[in-house]
Amino acid sequence: MKPAALLLDLDGTLVDSEPLQREGYRRFFASRGWDVPDLSVFTGRRAEDVLPTLDGPWRDDDHAAIAREVTDLVPRDVAPAAVPGAPELIRAAVDAEVRIAVVTSAGPAWVQQAVGDGLGLLDLVDVVVTAQDVVDGKPHPACYLLACERLGLHPGAALAAEDSTAGVRSAVAAGVGHVVGVTTRRPAAELRDAGAHATHPDLRAVAELVRRLVP
Repeated sequence: MKPAALLLDLDGTLVDSEPLQREGYRRFFASRGWDVPDLSVFTGRRAEDVLPTLDGPWRDDDHAAIAREVTDLVPRDVAPAAVPGAPELIRAAVDAEVRIAVVTSAGPAWVQQAVGDGLGLLDLVDVVVTAQDVVDGKPHPACYLLACERLGLHPGAALAAEDSTAGVRSAVAAGVGHVVGVTTRRPAAELRDAGAHATHPDLRAVAELVRRLVP
């Protein structure tokens, strides 16, 4: 069945940006003279949601301000590489008249850098939902519900692609009809346990599926 829209996570799903994001965190903690925590806990989630759950000298800081500092420290001289199949998927969706939303735990500046400057495809995206658009981040369903609201469709009519358990849980909780787990960061079994209906190593299989929908 043809999905009414693609709801696409950004980091680890459209672009292989985790090393750059983690470098931003390392630079931030180093600037404060703090030990670096396990950075894997930030995968797919907003810094302002994760930091209060971790023991450390940051507990009483302004976590939203920290998130902005981390974003500013992400290397800007290296463009994140596209996850295989990502550009093809976006172009195939346009050709098939399937609408596209980017649903990310990052901020709008990173969306511009990664999707606009990096992939050169931001003008093909219909809706962008970032960390600044919702009160509760992933795994809360608010971001996916907002994306569907802005697209004017029921979540059950959409297909979502996510690389993190938090993202998969967010899409499933929102009632997205088909959730694909992309195993760029987490094993397939973990994403399925979180609720993914299918898993793929990248987006090439999803791009081929959408390409078949082109008249």
